[in-house]
Amino acid sequence: MSKLSSLPGRLSYMQFAFCFLHRLLNAYMIHILYNIPEERLCFDVSLFICLADAFIGVNIGTDLSDMPHPTQVVALLKSQQIKHVRLYNADRGMLLALANTGIKVAISVPNEQLLGIGQSNATAANWVSQNVVAHYPSTNITTICVGSEVLTSLPNAAPILVNALRFIHSALVASNLDRQIKVSTPLPSSIILDPFPPSQAFFNHSLNRVLVPMLSFLQSTGSSFMLNVYPYYDYMQSNGVIPLDYALFKPLPANREVVDANTLLHYTNVFDAVIDAAYFAMASLNFTNIPVLVTESGWPSKGDSKEPDATLENANTYNSNLIRHVLNHTGTPKHPGIAVSTYIYELYNEDTRPGPLSEKNWGLFDANGAPIYVLHITDAGSVLANDTTNQTYCAAKDGADVKLLQAALDWACGPGKVDCSQLAQGQPCYEPDTVAEHATYAFDAYYKMNGKDPEACDFKGVAAITTSNPSHGSCVFLGRCYFV
Repeated sequence: MSKLSSLPGRLSYMQFAFCFLHRLLNAYMIHILYNIPEERLCFDVSLFICLADAFIGVNIGTDLSDMPHPTQVVALLKSQQIKHVRLYNADRGMLLALANTGIKVAISVPNEQLLGIGQSNATAANWVSQNVVAHYPSTNITTICVGSEVLTSLPNAAPILVNALRFIHSALVASNLDRQIKVSTPLPSSIILDPFPPSQAFFNHSLNRVLVPMLSFLQSTGSSFMLNVYPYYDYMQSNGVIPLDYALFKPLPANREVVDANTLLHYTNVFDAVIDAAYFAMASLNFTNIPVLVTESGWPSKGDSKEPDATLENANTYNSNLIRHVLNHTGTPKHPGIAVSTYIYELYNEDTRPGPLSEKNWGLFDANGAPIYVLHITDAGSVLANDTTNQTYCAAKDGADVKLLQAALDWACGPGKVDCSQLAQGQPCYEPDTVAEHATYAFDAYYKMNGKDPEACDFKGVAAITTSNPSHGSCVFLGRCYFV
């Protein structure tokens, strides 16, 4: 098989050619402008944005009154085939639970630790030793986020932010992990001024003294420009200027698309416009070779009276369209075919977060692992087919004879070849220890093994197909995959 035919994802030959030539030109311009010898050009880094698999990940916040145990969190991630997560800290329990799962993990230096790390190389080295070296490679740590929205939420730490990035990176170099683990810092999109049209966008000039050395660091280390993108807030703060459909990725007629008069590029959604504004803002500082990684994006499913568009339907629409947009390698008008990997905010609803009601309702799941809504992403490709019509389960019938249930359970876990190890004492699906609950687990597993064939959910009349998710506590029933 040729290298081109094995390109990741759905990158077409035309998209690859466009991307390759674009990056080749960038590399050549760097060679000319800065007199860098050709053999020293990190061409593999410049092609990162072309060749890397696009992914959808999730953020895992912990502001819950009943935060699930790390093993329960990981059970949910595995059941939903979530392969990329971002932690807002470097919690030891989570890192241990994520070990040997293959899940790619972005960990974070919390803002409260930033000042110490940014002022001391030794402190940074100690942090890396305790939170990275102690867990890698069993835990697949791929990224370190240094702080969160530091330039706006902790402005007094801005002068030492780049030092913190450098010190963490130096510690990785000392441990020979700098190629495996990248370092960056998530920034809010509010630092981009005059974001539309995107071609006119620029960063808040007062931040350039930090941004220029930061971008230089990101470029030299092959790291991404991390950006938090929230079309919900852009829409809410626009006073009606931004249409709801434009914020939600809904299809727009050609006459409603927004055109950048300088480039004649057509924009059909807020997300793409913000990403391209970031690219143009970086270009205004002469950085054209740094990929954007969206570290947070989502939509709340519930709000108070002042937040009428924080609804289940809008949250479902936004996140479903976002997932489809990323995984189909749609790209942006400025960089078509070059997908922007994104972490959805967030895994759980966080009921103890302060602020308006919407702040507590950005999650895809509740604390028990039950979905807040089922994503509509059937046309995102064969690996993401989970529309509501296909969310079915096989469960023991209410009132079914216990002896018949036990016989069916024994058959499923024996000749039926169902892996019933999760029903053993001490395992996630042992409780409640009843024949009906255990039978439901085994029946549903057999049903899934047989491609949800209706005949695979009978068991001599003691089982039936249902749309009610039987998941409970840490026992999570696999419906269809949400993420890749």
